[in-house]
Amino acid sequence: MSLVLALETSCDDTSAAVVRGGEVLASLVSSQHELHAPYGGIVPEVASRRHAELLDGMVAEALAEAATGWDDLDAVAVTQGPGLIGSLLVGLAAAKAIAYRRRLPLVAVNHLQGHVAANYALGVQAPFVCLVASGGHTLLAVVEEGVRYRVAARTMDDAAGEAFDKGARLLGLGYPGGRELDALAARGDPRFARFPRAARRGRDFSFSGLKTALLYDLRERDPGEIEAHRADIAASYQAAIVAQLVEKTVAAAAGEGLRRVALAGGVAANAGLRAAMTERCAVEGLELTLPPVVLCTDNAAMVAACGWRVLRLRGPSPLDEPVSPRAVWPRHGGG
Repeated sequence: MSLVLALETSCDDTSAAVVRGGEVLASLVSSQHELHAPYGGIVPEVASRRHAELLDGMVAEALAEAATGWDDLDAVAVTQGPGLIGSLLVGLAAAKAIAYRRRLPLVAVNHLQGHVAANYALGVQAPFVCLVASGGHTLLAVVEEGVRYRVAARTMDDAAGEAFDKGARLLGLGYPGGRELDALAARGDPRFARFPRAARRGRDFSFSGLKTALLYDLRERDPGEIEAHRADIAASYQAAIVAQLVEKTVAAAAGEGLRRVALAGGVAANAGLRAAMTERCAVEGLELTLPPVVLCTDNAAMVAACGWRVLRLRGPSPLDEPVSPRAVWPRHGGG
């Protein structure tokens, strides 16, 4: 089993991990939530500077926690994209320097493939349908073998995570919005308000109309009513997002003739989604894999798990490998 050092700096979380096969020896994540909270969202320049400040120390700490030296490593994996270009450049430059100095294979990893690979820590076996949902992406991947995949559906407009964050801002919640909305929704009645379950036809997702529906709903209520029923409105809004994610995932599994389903990405940490997907898969007789919450958000352990498979599949990446801030999975193919 290869011993892989991995770096993840695609957005606002700085992470370093050491993984041997499916065993996570060390996984460190430093969040920037407090740094960006005054702005109500991520400031790219601030994020990249913070990565540069933290990364060297986190790599040293991960190696120490894993009781591993530089000479023990077999490869260094790093997120190549998608993500914020400045943040990606910090991680990729550090990984290239390590690979060059230590004469290690460099493995550039697609961030979304990394999220899917987090499920392998739980022993899921391909083929399976994976719902990948985050602030920037929502898609259904048919994982055929290892990190080979086929995208069966994607969002036609906004991502599910974006819908959660926008909803949280409209409801006057703090940052990060998705987590705040999930916590508030747990105390509300999801039947209080009726929101559209968009994009019923076809496999693709759509959340743009749902955000607009929440905006209009709040405009029609007086401030006192909103304050009294904020949790109920949050629960109703979240239920509409979750219903679409669950329905289309289960339908895709049936359409592909697969009995295994997995979740991946930051939205997979949403308690409402995890509960609803668990209940629906039990009814449909589907085998569901839910990664631990710590492996749903951005982390280097998933990058290492993916990198090890990519290295075996297609070999190392060149040292002049560029970042790919807009990289997405094609609808067909992959690997």
